[in-house]
Amino acid sequence: MAKRVFVAMSGGVDSSVTAYLLKKAGYDVVGITMNLLEANYRIEKSDICCSLQAFADAQAVADKLGIKHYIMDCQAEFKEKVVNYFVNDYLAGRTPNPCVFCNSKIKFGLLLDKAKELGADYLATGHYAKIERTNGRYVIKKGVDITRDQSYFLYRLTQEQLSQAMMPLGEYQKVDVRRIAASQSFKIADKSDSQEICFIPEGDYRQFIQQRIENTLQPGVILDRQGKVVGYHEGLIHFTIGQRRGLGIATGKPLYVIAIDPLKNAVIVGEESDLYSLCLTAKELNWVAIENLKTSMEVMAKIRYLHTGAKAVISPLEDNHVKVEFDQPQRAITPGQSVVFYQDDLLVGGGIIEW
Repeated sequence: MAKRVFVAMSGGVDSSVTAYLLKKAGYDVVGITMNLLEANYRIEKSDICCSLQAFADAQAVADKLGIKHYIMDCQAEFKEKVVNYFVNDYLAGRTPNPCVFCNSKIKFGLLLDKAKELGADYLATGHYAKIERTNGRYVIKKGVDITRDQSYFLYRLTQEQLSQAMMPLGEYQKVDVRRIAASQSFKIADKSDSQEICFIPEGDYRQFIQQRIENTLQPGVILDRQGKVVGYHEGLIHFTIGQRRGLGIATGKPLYVIAIDPLKNAVIVGEESDLYSLCLTAKELNWVAIENLKTSMEVMAKIRYLHTGAKAVISPLEDNHVKVEFDQPQRAITPGQSVVFYQDDLLVGGGIIEW
């Protein structure tokens, strides 16, 4: 009997081709689409996975492939584990990456559990990354299309989750995925890729946050490095490390956000040279290629998704923390973002930047 694979179908070209490839390979494929946002917050843009159009696009592909398709209500869990985390981190002066937690807690957490209840052997997604088994461990490697590689977003997946995950697009270039979609006459073959956080229209995260908090934002001060008040702000959510625009400060030289102090409700500004640092500390580590970090290790460390990566040495600290020391200073290391460690194309692990 063929193994049953549930495919997380967003209504986009990547997950649609994933379903096609797995069916072609002989798997018993079932499509499943997550309903993530409450109706009053639903986004009606055709290229957003949370829209009604996305549901229709996923259903159309499932019909064309002749596979069953379900819509799963994930609203409460998504709000609790992703949206609230996103909002609270910004309110605390951090800059979170919600995709990291959506993958580990929703897609390969809640959705995988539901798929298993319905008889699934695996859950497949359209991520551009590879899952392999090496030396008794499931590991994540970068996708062959390095311009599309999404392994960064998957570093929090556990061994159990990886053992039940499939990501066939890791072996494909994006151009070939679109070609396959066109060859199957999928109407979504030319559908654009969303460049935004999926649940925030037009990228306006500030408005999104303000709609979801009971109290008004607390205004505060903008300080220079010496602690002198140089301006005022209307809430910490308006700022992130490295930001230059929107400071509302008139000086004779460019100033950047170099730190955010939630205890003082203060934004600290400085010159661009103040943005560079040789080290950081990360917390909440998850190791993929190794069981645990027991001694120092040389890696390439990515401090954000679009960071190219930099040579660094990682060393274990107490309480599931690590110290990351770079060969060269890195610009705008941002608390709340994820730092992910690689050796060549192998994802070693990662954690949340604390400072």
